[in-house]
Amino acid sequence: MANLTAVILAAGKGTRMKSKLPKVLHKVGGHPMLEHVMDAAEAAGCRDNVVVIGHGAELVRELVGSRARIALQAEQLGTGHAVLQAADTLKDFTGTVMILCGDTPLLEAAELQKFYEEHLKSGAAATVMSAIMEDPYGYGRILRDEKGDVAGIVEEKDATSEQKRIKEINTGNYCVEAPLLFEVLKTLGNDNAQGEYYLTDVLAKLRGMGKKIGGVITDDSEMIMGVNSRRQLAEAESVMRRRILERLMDEGVTIMDPASTFIEKSVKIAPDTIIYPFTWLQGETVIGEDCEIGPSVRMDNVKVADGCHLEFAHVHDCKIDK
Repeated sequence: MANLTAVILAAGKGTRMKSKLPKVLHKVGGHPMLEHVMDAAEAAGCRDNVVVIGHGAELVRELVGSRARIALQAEQLGTGHAVLQAADTLKDFTGTVMILCGDTPLLEAAELQKFYEEHLKSGAAATVMSAIMEDPYGYGRILRDEKGDVAGIVEEKDATSEQKRIKEINTGNYCVEAPLLFEVLKTLGNDNAQGEYYLTDVLAKLRGMGKKIGGVITDDSEMIMGVNSRRQLAEAESVMRRRILERLMDEGVTIMDPASTFIEKSVKIAPDTIIYPFTWLQGETVIGEDCEIGPSVRMDNVKVADGCHLEFAHVHDCKIDK
């Protein structure tokens, strides 16, 4: 997939977080939200990715390191303006640009791969990932034509009362062909309620040029959850923790009480190990087979051999032999 790259938007301040820390650096499942998004993009096959930074630029740049190229959005003027900042970095790129948001830590690589494949199959110039929400308040609504193609996206504040009843929403994830993407971005205006340059207007422009706009509905509406507040951060944490524990149980690990067990996604546990209540496993912890861990154990970066029993302990940065 050498002709697939990601542009990850990570410039926002996150005012509702009420924090000096840039929003995308707040942690879910023990890791910054932006790190989860970069992981998903790379696993989906995106290469030579670009992260658009702005608020708290140096802190975000430090997290990104050498994993992606950086584009700076010095002034936050909307999502369209943010993507445009990657134009110089991707000036020689020809292929598909997957546009993702740095505050969606539940994104999964398999769903992004499916999204990309559907985009290629449709032959569309641009494709938006959508979801069906029973309560779509606050989200942009997907407008479809009589053929079922995407006719446009209208933001909540610009929507009519009839459009607000639409339950298909924009997730903020797109696949758009380059260099056409950046050619259109340079023509955007900001005549809307927010006075911003909307990325969604790219779709309307492309449609006006006679280009096909696709729409792929994801079955996993939890996955596209954006985090804009501490409450939403806790919701995302709850979803991620549940998914991690379900995966481990499906792989043969016994979790005695999921409600009191906290395991980061980087942790590896072999089958037939039992995790007792009030256990917290972090970092690069690796636990072997036939172990009994807990109750009341916290481990961070610990290698545990097969057959170990450990309870009422805080252990970090070490190896435990049988």
